[in-house]
Amino acid sequence: MTEKSQTLMVTEDNTEITKLTTKLVDELLSKTKPSELLGKDGLFQKLKKQLVERVLASELEHDLGYSKHSKNTKDNDNRYNGSYDKTVVDENGHQMTISIPRDRNSEFTPQFIPKGVRRFNGFDDQVISMYARGMTMSEIQGHLEEIYQTKISKDLISTITDSVIDEVSKWQNRALDSTYPILYLDCIHVKARESNAIINKAIYLAIAINIEGKKELLGIWVGKNEGAKFWLQIVTELKNRGIEQIYVACVDGLKGFADAINTVFPKTLVQLCIVHMVRSSVKYVSYKDLKSVTSDLKKIYTSYNEQMAELELKDFALKWDNKYPVISDIWKRNWTGIVPFFTFPTEIRRVIYTTNTIESVNRQIRKIIKNKGVFPDDKSIQKIVFLALRNAAKKWTMPIKDWPVALNQFEILFGDFKYDLKQLANL
Repeated sequence: MTEKSQTLMVTEDNTEITKLTTKLVDELLSKTKPSELLGKDGLFQKLKKQLVERVLASELEHDLGYSKHSKNTKDNDNRYNGSYDKTVVDENGHQMTISIPRDRNSEFTPQFIPKGVRRFNGFDDQVISMYARGMTMSEIQGHLEEIYQTKISKDLISTITDSVIDEVSKWQNRALDSTYPILYLDCIHVKARESNAIINKAIYLAIAINIEGKKELLGIWVGKNEGAKFWLQIVTELKNRGIEQIYVACVDGLKGFADAINTVFPKTLVQLCIVHMVRSSVKYVSYKDLKSVTSDLKKIYTSYNEQMAELELKDFALKWDNKYPVISDIWKRNWTGIVPFFTFPTEIRRVIYTTNTIESVNRQIRKIIKNKGVFPDDKSIQKIVFLALRNAAKKWTMPIKDWPVALNQFEILFGDFKYDLKQLANL
């Protein structure tokens, strides 16, 4: 085989591509230590710089219609006009100064590295990934400098992560399914700046179980304080985005919450979230009694029916009212919001009980925002929560356990789902 046949290969479209020969590779390695191959000043980085500059030169050649040193007759008056340096960050985080060729008429528009772009594809994804995992601006700066010896400003990091906002806007306004068997509405609070003051901001979350039995985040909203009026706006927005039917809505004990939902969806059954009830109860309990109290509360909400639950609540009051009288009072005052839970069969109770759904989502958000301190604005809150839950949603691939059975129960209790239940039973 000749040397030329070793150095050429042909693609499917018959384009010749130069291939490095073993001899050339050996020659490069003989002049370069293995330790000097990688890194920001390594051989690979230098080769990348030359390749990028060659691509840009080829683009200008194509635009002008002739190569730089061609002596052929020119078809136009435009000419090569030197070059200028531009520092970019590659997909590995390394800074690289390249020469951008230019033409006399300033008509050349590079495509490989467009004007105004200083980052290769892939680098932004790395920064967004670090940000989505809860790293602060300073931590991202430090990580890039330590690993890649690249100094990136906080303004650049903010610009990169702000690119998510357009995606959030499109996602927040997407069309929704017509039917959701279960909807969870919840709220968590964070610290944020507003008018040079630090205040509490409420993050409103709407999480549903769709017809396939899978969790689906429907939207994220940011407001000052949790209130029924704001929830009414959210539920109205969900209806405007295409939802026609919600069979069960699980909420906390906020005053006016049920009325806000039933104003928009009058046939929706509003169920008080059992997790919120337990959480409201145990905050009055000392650590040494915590296990016993929660065990006795569980007897109430796992009762066979409403009558048994009432008897368990009476037993709880007899046992604990001398020490924690406020707990039984909380359950009695909210009993009308709790009792719908007991009319459901076991299969539906399991999916309405919100420990796994709401608590896992809230835990994911708190894990991400714990290092963020005070947020500068609403946009930054929505951005980080969206990224955190987008990561969490990657695991929402399987339907809830025993979902086909629960789905059939919903069909019996609430009527036609407008779906083929036999097909869904194969989920």
